[in-house]
Amino acid sequence: MSNGRLTITDIAARLGVTTKTIIRWEKAGKVAHAKRDWRGWRIYDKEDLKRLKEFKESIFYVEEVADAKEA
Repeated sequence: MSNGRLTITDIAARLGVTTKTIIRWEKAGKVAHAKRDWRGWRIYDKEDLKRLKEFKESIFYVEEVADAKEA
C-alpha cells in the first residue's frame, strides 16, 4: 500500500476472497466500480475496503439466516 492506495490483490487478501470475486461483484452491479490509475489498474482506499467488507458480511449474514431457516 502506497499513499493510502490498495490494489485489488490487497483488498482480496484482506477480505478473504479472490480478485475474480471482486471483479464479478463489480460486473454484477453489487458493488461500485473501482477507481482506476493511469495504467487502468483498479485502486482502492480505506473507505472502499470498508464498503466491500460490509457487502461481504451482508452476503454471509443472508446465507446464515437462510441456512437457519432450513434447519
